[in-house]
Amino acid sequence: MSGNFRHHLLSLSLLVGVAAPWAATASAPISNVGSGSVEDRVTTLERISNGQGQLLTQLQQQLSDNQRDIDSLRGQIQENQYQLSQITDRQKQIYQQMDTLSSQGSAGANAAAAGAAAGASAADAGSAAQAPANAAPASTGDENTDYNAAASLALDKKDFDQAISAFQAFIKQYPKSTYLPNANYWLGQLYYNKGKKDDAAYFYAVVVKNFPKSPKSPDAMFKVGVIMQEKGQSDKAKAVFQQVVKQYPNTESAKLAQKRLSAE
Repeated sequence: MSGNFRHHLLSLSLLVGVAAPWAATASAPISNVGSGSVEDRVTTLERISNGQGQLLTQLQQQLSDNQRDIDSLRGQIQENQYQLSQITDRQKQIYQQMDTLSSQGSAGANAAAAGAAAGASAADAGSAAQAPANAAPASTGDENTDYNAAASLALDKKDFDQAISAFQAFIKQYPKSTYLPNANYWLGQLYYNKGKKDDAAYFYAVVVKNFPKSPKSPDAMFKVGVIMQEKGQSDKAKAVFQQVVKQYPNTESAKLAQKRLSAE
């Protein structure tokens, strides 16, 4: 009897030794939540879960707002790209129209060439600033309409005097227009076609000096050199042609200027 009791006692001790670590492990998650009753711990877990749920909801809302902003920016970018494409196409049309008045090909100019052109004669600027006898067409108040009307006078009606008046009026009325480089280049072309080379050189030089990054600047610089060459100012013409080659390499204007230099 005593031996059986000792045997049962030993078995019970072994059972308690095995169960104790398991019980401690099972109760660990609850003890991590905090002390107190089971209900308190459950309440704490619910509060933590609710807080995490609210945070997730806020993050989802923020993500949705960010996506909406991205979609809006993408739409603006696409619209700007379309407008830029329209402006580029319009500029190409304008340059093609302007080139029909020129038999000299591409050309260019920069600040050095502008100084040489302006220094050729102090009277150039004064005579160029004077409008022809014909009055300029009435302005509509819209720069696109007025610019196209001036170009039409030169291209369609071949009325160069009226076109000169129109472009000069345009420059005066719209001093910040993006068409200013083209308008001044037009005046250079028109005056050159009328045989007024000093006036033409003045307006070409304006393009070079005031709008050096304009696509028409290389063309204007080259034509300043051409005019100087035609007036017998070989040294100044050579300097301008050299500047075209240096400042606008790999352009048609540079190729034409190099030909002029090689022919000397």
